[in-house]
Amino acid sequence: MLSPVGALSADYTVLPNGTAYTASVQISDVARYEFADVGLLGENVPINAGNIRLSGNCSPCEYNWSSPWGSPPFITFPQGNYTISYMAPLRDNHLQANYGKAYLVNVTLPQEFDVRNPLLAGISIGANVTRHEDNTTQVTWNKTASFDLRFYTQSRESLLYMFGNFMIIVAIALLLPFLLMRKKSE
Repeated sequence: MLSPVGALSADYTVLPNGTAYTASVQISDVARYEFADVGLLGENVPINAGNIRLSGNCSPCEYNWSSPWGSPPFITFPQGNYTISYMAPLRDNHLQANYGKAYLVNVTLPQEFDVRNPLLAGISIGANVTRHEDNTTQVTWNKTASFDLRFYTQSRESLLYMFGNFMIIVAIALLLPFLLMRKKSE
């Protein structure tokens, strides 16, 4: 989400099935917000945002939706301070965003997901990870212009350990004849 806006904070909550997230982004002194993800080469990639709500010093806050061909969709509204809430799809247990200014970013993961195993997860620099008593995880960045978070399920962690054990068995099976032959020749 590369946006020409200045945000005070951004809160993301990953849904329990891991296929979507909800976002609430505070913005200040802007008149436009763009719904985009970061592509492989850093380009803006449109996201299918839904359930869009704009709130601020207006009741109700109205906006105009624009979706130009080949570009990320955006909303426009009278310049001011707002909170934009929306829902968007997730792919491959990966959430990321870029901002024009430094943000306070909070990402909440449900109990089905984790980020503590560095072989399976990816967390951009400066993150503070907190695991709560109800097994939810909160990842926080203070004053960051971008974040990148890759999380995983318990089944992926189990699969990693099973693969690791299999590789140890293969290594022992390959080294054992060598060690036995070496012992006989001495």
